Amino acid sequence: MTKLIVICGATATGKSSLALALAMRLGSVIFSADSRQVYREFDIGTAKPTVAEQKLVQHYLIDICEPTDVMTVADYQEQTQALIASVGVIPLFLVGGTGLYIRSIVRGMKIPRVAPQKELRSQLESLGQTQLYAMLQQVDPIAAQKIHGNDSVRTLRALEVFYITGYPISEQKGENPPNYPILQIGLDCNVERLAARIQQRTEQMIANGLVAEVENLCQKYGADLSLLNTLGYQEIKQYLAGDISLDEAKELTILHTRQFAKRQRTWFRADPQIKWFDADDAELLEKVWLCTNDFINSTSL
Repeated sequence: MTKLIVICGATATGKSSLALALAMRLGSVIFSADSRQVYREFDIGTAKPTVAEQKLVQHYLIDICEPTDVMTVADYQEQTQALIASVGVIPLFLVGGTGLYIRSIVRGMKIPRVAPQKELRSQLESLGQTQLYAMLQQVDPIAAQKIHGNDSVRTLRALEVFYITGYPISEQKGENPPNYPILQIGLDCNVERLAARIQQRTEQMIANGLVAEVENLCQKYGADLSLLNTLGYQEIKQYLAGDISLDEAKELTILHTRQFAKRQRTWFRADPQIKWFDADDAELLEKVWLCTNDFINSTSL
């Protein structure tokens, strides 16, 4: 039977390096759970595993989309579930910090397969959030109870799903958990140490050529490419436009990454199924190794 080991946590906690070490010991493979690593050419700013690392262990769900494409959670879930069913290796590793990607697999979330509708969204957005929320209360009162009146993103999505499918989004959601055992391992450290890790990682990305990567992407796809408005890329893009200095871009990236990491920690800490380990523990690898071995060898799971 398939056995899945999830390694999750905030950015810069060392998930990828831990997974690589474990997968090498076990002769396993790694499925990425990172919403930006699926896109080709977005390498340095997404901390994508290097070519050398990918030669050591087979990685899946990396470089599977063009930057101009859109990978939805439903797309990711479908491709990952198909791979889990077809890759004949035990255990499998699912590694990353995109909480929705991980939850879609671990809990088997039922996700409406409705791609973003630009024209519909434009028409709806012109009405304003107050009217949109009132419309949602009419067509899907159950969803409206769970969505804050100021949450324009979720309000818009709920209306989009309703108008495309004819059914409320609340009726299309639910969970269908997989029938194979899953071990979830979380990496974390105190706020000060995480801040230091984020600063070091940001400086390393810049040293590795992040500025050139962003410049090339802007030239090839245009500065308005949506992916270039994401963490790390947006700040360097501001530098390239002459709006801020490189030092300011670096400090903004560090600040925004810390804010993002805080949201990730909140998300993952809410899951009681995750077994937590200190990312700074000198014996981290061996402690997680014992935990994974117990899981793999357990007959009760």
